[in-house]
Amino acid sequence: MATLLFHVGRIAFRRRWLVTLLWVAVLGAVGFAAVKAPAAPDDGFAMPGIESQKAFDLLDQRFPGSGADGASARIVFIAPGGEKVTAAGNRATIEHLVTEAAEGPQVTGVADPFQAKAVSEDGSTAYATVSFKAPAADLTDAGKEHLERAVEQARDAGLTVEVGGDALATQPAAGGSAEVIGIAIAAVVLLVTFGSMAAAGLPLLTAIIGVAVSMTAIIALGSTFGLSLTSGTLASMLGLACGIDYALFVVSRYREERGKGRAPREAAAMAVGTAGSAVVFAGLTVVIALAGLSVVGIPMLTKMGLTAAGAVVVAVLICLTLVPALLGFWPDAVLARRVRKGGRPRRTRTDGAGTVRNAGSRWARLVVRHPLPVLLLGVVGLGALAVPAADLQLGMPGDEAKSTATTERRAYDALADGFGPGFNGPLTIVVDTKGAADPKAAATLISDRIAATDGIVSVSPARFNESGDAAILSATPSTSPTDARTIDLVKTIRAERPGTERESGATYEVTGSTAMNIDVAKRFQDALVPYLVVVVGLAIVLLLLVFRSLLVPLKAALGYLLSVLASLGVVVSVFQYGHGAELLGVEQTGPIMSMMPIFLVGIVFGLAMDYEVFLVSRIREAYVHGARPRQAIVSGFRTSARVVVAAALIMMAVFAGFVGADESMIKMIGFGLATAVLFDAFVVRMAIVPAVLALLGDRAWRLPRWLDRILPGVDIEGEAITRRHPAPAAPSPVDQDDPEPVLSR
Repeated sequence: MATLLFHVGRIAFRRRWLVTLLWVAVLGAVGFAAVKAPAAPDDGFAMPGIESQKAFDLLDQRFPGSGADGASARIVFIAPGGEKVTAAGNRATIEHLVTEAAEGPQVTGVADPFQAKAVSEDGSTAYATVSFKAPAADLTDAGKEHLERAVEQARDAGLTVEVGGDALATQPAAGGSAEVIGIAIAAVVLLVTFGSMAAAGLPLLTAIIGVAVSMTAIIALGSTFGLSLTSGTLASMLGLACGIDYALFVVSRYREERGKGRAPREAAAMAVGTAGSAVVFAGLTVVIALAGLSVVGIPMLTKMGLTAAGAVVVAVLICLTLVPALLGFWPDAVLARRVRKGGRPRRTRTDGAGTVRNAGSRWARLVVRHPLPVLLLGVVGLGALAVPAADLQLGMPGDEAKSTATTERRAYDALADGFGPGFNGPLTIVVDTKGAADPKAAATLISDRIAATDGIVSVSPARFNESGDAAILSATPSTSPTDARTIDLVKTIRAERPGTERESGATYEVTGSTAMNIDVAKRFQDALVPYLVVVVGLAIVLLLLVFRSLLVPLKAALGYLLSVLASLGVVVSVFQYGHGAELLGVEQTGPIMSMMPIFLVGIVFGLAMDYEVFLVSRIREAYVHGARPRQAIVSGFRTSARVVVAAALIMMAVFAGFVGADESMIKMIGFGLATAVLFDAFVVRMAIVPAVLALLGDRAWRLPRWLDRILPGVDIEGEAITRRHPAPAAPSPVDQDDPEPVLSR
């Protein structure tokens, strides 16, 4: 592979105009297609195979045109202190709003709170439900504005009015600020690392181009494949982070090869052949992990995984072609300023043999001198952080997780205060009475049995469809939607179902947002361990090919598990226990988003293998060239530690930028990924890995002969091209560049 990529880098450098124009043409083509493409559909959340989804499908079938998928707005009225909503003036205001809202466009009906008995026992609170025939994404501005005007009129009359539901839901802040924050921090890290504006700007430029290509392609293909900008959020995050990191590795290797005295074109080819090989394998691990999300069986998650995998592929292709092409335009611009002006390289510290000493090599020497204490400290520390993960509770945060500045959160709290905590998450019971001799009696029996279940406050009367072969019941729990007792309640109702169905002759399913969240969490929980086994198995196989060793892949996989569990434990501590939650703007703690562990396992797998490949490949490169095991560790850290640290800081900056997002899902993912990178790069790869390699010695690089014969040869260190294209014996003064301009001080 290294030989092939060597030629790719050389051709891209020599044909730089052609390569650059091709990428400009690609960006222009997908941009034009994005402008002309029809609007993408809204991301519908569907999960085939779970009971809640089956019940929703039955609703659509038996209650056509009922608006099961339509938007709704729950308007909550709170009377002024000491008054009641049933007072004449307040009642008139509410009835006027109901009449006014019913006349709005796309409205199918409004439930009057006084006729629907939607008034709290103390008379302080009431609510009206406005149903629309179209989903929230398809509501017209006229329809929303009509309802908003009616709400404002009620507020002007003296009532406190809050609006829940999805019809007028507060939209998260427009995207882009997170990316800007990440890019700004990445620019500072790159500038400090390279000491050159051009060297810092090149990875940023190519990463931005890659993200632009990926996102415009998602927009262009949105209507065809059902992709939306929500599907592309993860693609934007990973495309930017991986794009910067991959270009960083190639540019750093180019500077190193120039420092050895190579001509610009040969240096670019060597950089793509060596660092580019590592980029390909690192990118492959990310792509496999992301594409593997499709096995969970959730369409939205599959789309997010595949679009993100596509963005990583684009980042790899740009790194292998556009980066060397741009280096061809400005071959000396990425070198340190002093070197470009023909000055002498900065003085560096050396050991007795004249070998350069820098912070990376000094740290490695410290670790290899005391490998056991470093290993124990790292493992015990990450293990302690992972303990809260044992108490992981999965769910889907709703309005209760939003800021109190939003009307949805205030409506949620008002309903909980007026009607009880379970009112915000009623269970919908869909009864199929086709097989019952007396449908009404069957529905009544099912209603009575559910009402008698401990934890149910009330059950609404059955509402039949026109053909009379299906009915809907609404059961209100006594506990909140995210309470563990509500989960037990749903399990109890379903466990008692067989006997009730035999007696009534009808069948029924439990659904609603609360039951759907419970089923989704169960599906994710069941898929987590198999998915973890798959990605860990892939890690071992890929690293077995790369490093031709049995113990190195095993060590990498165990280190990955440590970093994943530790980061998941920290996420539980913050978002579930609430430790430090206020610092991140988290106003309400609760269950961890159901898809969070899967995301963390998949994405951290790819990133962990990134650092493993980049760092350990340089250690193995030194080892196969004759260095002793501990000398190889020091040598590998001398050349790669600075770049790996910079790459990790950039990744953390990009992910941490998303912590400021209004969307709780994006906030949690950003925090979890930033934490995982911190643990994996700085604890596992920079401390535990060299400690384990030092303890193993030569055994770390052994491979049974029979297995060595079976495995295909993968030369990511570039041994073949190094033999064919040796560096000049004495580098020219202009090309001498201090490989460690910052850490060697």
